[in-house]
Amino acid sequence: MDTVNELKDSPARRERPKVVVLTSGATAPPYNTAALERQADLVWAHADTLAETLPGAEILFVWDFFSTALRDAWDHADSLQWVHVAAAGVDTLLFDALRESDVVVTNARGAFDQPIAEFVLASILAHDKLLHESKDLQRQGVWRHREVRRTAGRRALVVGTGGIGRATARLLRAVGMDVRGAGRTPRDDDPDFGDVVSTDRLIEHAAWADHLVLIAPLTEQTRGMVDAEVLAAMQPTAHLVNVGRGPLVDELALVQAVRAREIAAASLDVFTEEPLPASHPLWNLPNVHVSAHMSGDVVGWRDTLADQFEGNLARWRAGSELANAVDKDLGYARGR
Repeated sequence: MDTVNELKDSPARRERPKVVVLTSGATAPPYNTAALERQADLVWAHADTLAETLPGAEILFVWDFFSTALRDAWDHADSLQWVHVAAAGVDTLLFDALRESDVVVTNARGAFDQPIAEFVLASILAHDKLLHESKDLQRQGVWRHREVRRTAGRRALVVGTGGIGRATARLLRAVGMDVRGAGRTPRDDDPDFGDVVSTDRLIEHAAWADHLVLIAPLTEQTRGMVDAEVLAAMQPTAHLVNVGRGPLVDELALVQAVRAREIAAASLDVFTEEPLPASHPLWNLPNVHVSAHMSGDVVGWRDTLADQFEGNLARWRAGSELANAVDKDLGYARGR
């Protein structure tokens, strides 16, 4: 189904649509609320009030982007035509009834490309230049000279060939790294990656990489893609970076692999359970570096997300094609 064209041809379009903004008490509202109110009638909802606010709404703006509330309130979405989620990943939003409907889903594709690419490069440099180890030695008051690795010429396999993966590939190549991609469709002439291997055959290519970088969306096909077998296939000197989604990795297998020195280190920004429980063994592994799902959250990031929705709302009112339409069957917005 071409959901974008379904939306363009839908008959019921009011000049001032009703837009439900799903937020939470912990999140400040979009900075451009006044500008949005000039285009639409805004109704604010939390997870527990979404069902009562959805009737008659053409648009749902999921500002609380990890919320799963729409699933429970779906029966009340009697006029819904478009859902926009202020995140790159839509795995927490999608469910069967939404996939099977004519409701268009859009996401925040593009907002995080360069920030996450920079975070990946920083993680790689911190590993190659032993910055984490140097900080530990500083805390101990120990002066210890060591040799560090040259990053230029090192190999990075970037799993995920969407916008974030492409920005990452370009940045890593700019510092002289040898970069390949892993995606759904293998090819050898990609403008950003050169060679793209199949994610279905990741185990065959894992040993090539000094740095295995995970940026893939979370789908049924990618869940648990880095398991004990893939970890065992990696070089013992390899570094795993996950800025995609936590469940891409079998975390218990990762703990065992790091303890057994099957891989050298991991830099993790995303986890199966967030916040990461205080009792989780990942906290206490010296070669695992934890950050709090912040790789794309540069200063002003929420304003960028709000601007994206404002632009798409103007397109909706004009009857134009929406930006960043998600392929609901694939679970992400299509790119190259």
